[in-house]
Amino acid sequence: MRSEIAPRTGTAFTLAKGQRLTVIDPHGEQVADLLAFNRADVREVISSGRTLDYASRIYLTTGDKLYSNRSNVLLEIVEDDVGRHDFLLTPCSKDTFRIIYGDTDPHRGCFGNLAAALAPYGVIDDMIPTAFNCFMNVPVDGATGELRVDPPLSKAGDRIVFEAKEDLVIGLTACSALQSNNGSFKPIEYEIA
Repeated sequence: MRSEIAPRTGTAFTLAKGQRLTVIDPHGEQVADLLAFNRADVREVISSGRTLDYASRIYLTTGDKLYSNRSNVLLEIVEDDVGRHDFLLTPCSKDTFRIIYGDTDPHRGCFGNLAAALAPYGVIDDMIPTAFNCFMNVPVDGATGELRVDPPLSKAGDRIVFEAKEDLVIGLTACSALQSNNGSFKPIEYEIA
């Protein structure tokens, strides 16, 4: 069954070991921030640092594994229509909008949406790490290391499929940052099989 995450919102749910999570960009150019926590101990969470260390690259795709802060595999990417996702930048937040964009009444962003959705599972704000940003396009200048946020490469209907390697709690958003989504906010869909 397909579920929809409304623009600028988020959700959380459980995913059993062996189940597959498909994240779908139904309209194109929309980012989805993804977090995964070990259901048995939510202090174990996906780790950008561990994952990028073990992959030896920053752009992950089919066949790559998302490791935890304890070096265990939590998710594996088993299908990927896009091939460009971000695992460098933290979820957007009120502070992101205040500091980067100068907003005087900022939206709570993906960070706030994830914190609210994950609270019933025992996840507190300070436990939220860098998210795996599905479809986010963050080129890195090879000479200077400068980061740039470009429009997502995802087209309508593109998807990425993850397989759970442990029993997990998942947090998932339809990203709230205009720059990440090429200037508009759209829904994200997901399926569990």
